[in-house]
Amino acid sequence: MSSKAEILQRIKQNQPDSVTDLPDLNLISSENPNVLETYKTVLKGIGGESVEVADYNAILDFIRNNYSLDRRIITTIPELSEVASLDWKKDDPHTLQNVELVIVNAHFGVAENSALYVTDDILGQRVAPFIAQYLAIIVKKSEILATMHQAYERIGNLEYGFATFIAGPSKTADIEQSLVLGAHGARGLIVFLLD
Repeated sequence: MSSKAEILQRIKQNQPDSVTDLPDLNLISSENPNVLETYKTVLKGIGGESVEVADYNAILDFIRNNYSLDRRIITTIPELSEVASLDWKKDDPHTLQNVELVIVNAHFGVAENSALYVTDDILGQRVAPFIAQYLAIIVKKSEILATMHQAYERIGNLEYGFATFIAGPSKTADIEQSLVLGAHGARGLIVFLLD
């Protein structure tokens, strides 16, 4: 038996019998009304939180009730200027080390892995979602795609300077084989699912 075949056999033998917390991702399609529920389930499974909101006023209320407004909160979204600063986009990125919360929009989300697609034109600065203690991303419910295949079809050959998918808070299991949130970025991610 080749070493490759041996490794694959060991992986197959050590798979869990079933994963009951996650939906069958093979059943997700754009016609499936459970895409939003799948997104929320997967996000929760990787350490994120989702909140369904009707409008920006609901987001403002949530932030006022759940975050200290004495801490530095920044955003790229004018509708949230009551609770967050808009005048930071041209600052030296090194001055963002004390940001408690960054709030940005996403172009779309992906249900199968709860990823959110963001580009530099909506981030303000590329470093923003990675340097803040907490990250909030707003995505329209109608912009949740079922699979990464659909996501890459949508992206196509678009031109952009920087783009990434963000899924859940920062996490690593490198530290003594224990899962640690916030080791290399945001300690928490909240996704506002906008009607």
